[in-house]
Amino acid sequence: MTNEEYIDKHRTDNVRALALKKAPEGIDALWCLQQIEGWQQARRKLPRWAATEGVWFPPRISMEQCSSEATALYKQRVVERLLSEAERDLLADFTGGFGIDFSYMASSFRKAVYVEMQPHLCDIARHNFDLLGMHHAVVVNDRSPIDLALYAAEACSSHTLVYLDPARRDDVGRKVVALEDCTPNVVTLQDELRRCARFVVLKLSPMLDITQAVRQLRNVSQVHVVSVQGECKEVLLVIDNGERSEGVTYHCADLRLDAHDVSGENECFSVLGNDVSGGNECFSVLENDERVVPDIWTGQFEAHYLYEPNASVLKAGVQDYLCQHLGVAKLHAMSNLFVSEQYVEGFPGRAFRIEQIGDFSKAGLKQMLSGIIKANLTVRNFPATVAELRKRLKLKEGGDVYLFATTMHDGKHAIIRTRK
Repeated sequence: MTNEEYIDKHRTDNVRALALKKAPEGIDALWCLQQIEGWQQARRKLPRWAATEGVWFPPRISMEQCSSEATALYKQRVVERLLSEAERDLLADFTGGFGIDFSYMASSFRKAVYVEMQPHLCDIARHNFDLLGMHHAVVVNDRSPIDLALYAAEACSSHTLVYLDPARRDDVGRKVVALEDCTPNVVTLQDELRRCARFVVLKLSPMLDITQAVRQLRNVSQVHVVSVQGECKEVLLVIDNGERSEGVTYHCADLRLDAHDVSGENECFSVLGNDVSGGNECFSVLENDERVVPDIWTGQFEAHYLYEPNASVLKAGVQDYLCQHLGVAKLHAMSNLFVSEQYVEGFPGRAFRIEQIGDFSKAGLKQMLSGIIKANLTVRNFPATVAELRKRLKLKEGGDVYLFATTMHDGKHAIIRTRK
């Protein structure tokens, strides 16, 4: 039996249980277990790669850290918007890893350079890139983060894009978030990076302090906050070393796992008309130095619909722009819940039909909860947790009723009953 036959035979087995069994003579057990585990993860995260016969998978930590297919496709669309087809001469990825992001972005360039410090990842990349027909890709095993800047200065030319996904763990394996704590430190390397490429794209932690990062880096022109099915996954910063832009454009995308086709026909709202989400939900806004004052709902119209922005919009901190661009109003400056009289198509988040708005008086709650034994609870700008409120209201979880406990413009607490 060969390694390949062993992998095919046990591809869907429990990896932990399989590891306890003695492998047949001549089988590289560690390698085979790595491939089986990697393929099982890729089925959900990287379906196209999992369906490609012969792909090699890296150790678990690299599989956990690599981008999903959905977010890699998003990056491909981002770089295609930054550079015209004639300008896409050279892509340089200085933190190659498993090479998922690189492989999708590289398909748009005439030449692509993958740089990685770990030799085993370079070996996997060479094998996979050849298998995937990426014959224009060059794999470079560089020695240290400092060499990245030196290599950049030598290898890059005009109309080139540099991509980095700095490692977000310190020397003892603890997670880090701040730019200066990641490896390589792009704050100290930014001058070298600016000289070697028109655009620099950074993939960063979803926990990043975006405001601080924009202050630390010069010429940030775009911020992309990318979520997958409601969970914030990554922040992308685009540094434009060309003409100075008039402000930073924030793109907030919520990708769906069933929307891999970049020509998808799913709903998307884009203020600037530059959707890069591949048909997924997207909200884009240009932020300048003027302070945005949101419209607050004081009962000036009858509220029929309630909206809750998605994770990307809230992480980017651009939710107040929803008022001026979509005609909705906030319930309270700090509540981040919005209402409208008419239904707003393509709101970047969840939308609900309001059935009743009431207070927390005994009579008000009795009327609000009449006939309801279970409901989905959400608290926004409210002095209690979901668990505490559920216990107080004596409601089971689930059903088709959605209750929002929040604070209104006058500081009074309210409960809003809705349905999707």
